Amino acid sequence: QVQLVESGGGLVQAGGSLRLSCAASGRTFSSYTMGWFRQAPGKEREFVASIRWSGGSRYYADSVKGRFTISRDNAENAVNLQMNSMKPEDTAVYYCAARRGTIATQEGQYDSWGQGTQVTVSS
Repeated sequence: QVQLVESGGGLVQAGGSLRLSCAASGRTFSSYTMGWFRQAPGKEREFVASIRWSGGSRYYADSVKGRFTISRDNAENAVNLQMNSMKPEDTAVYYCAARRGTIATQEGQYDSWGQGTQVTVSS
């Protein structure tokens, strides 16, 4: 299990951009997969994007594909989520997660979670 801390959330206007970062500490291995999930009030937590720690594979939810980019930062031992062309529907608490294994899209497949960071997109 690794410790995860998200940062970079805030308020942005529709069409704008935000960059989230997930800093990982503890024992991180190349076999890990990192994921971003989000949860709006009254809704289920949903998958956003995932990346192998090695950077060899990435996967996006249809709702964000083409707008969001997940990437890794070895120097900072972090995973980032660049969010462009943001929409009000993107408003949610965004969570970083980690698991040992391949790309996964279900929250139950991830073992470690961050505390979440609020992202609000205004019209």
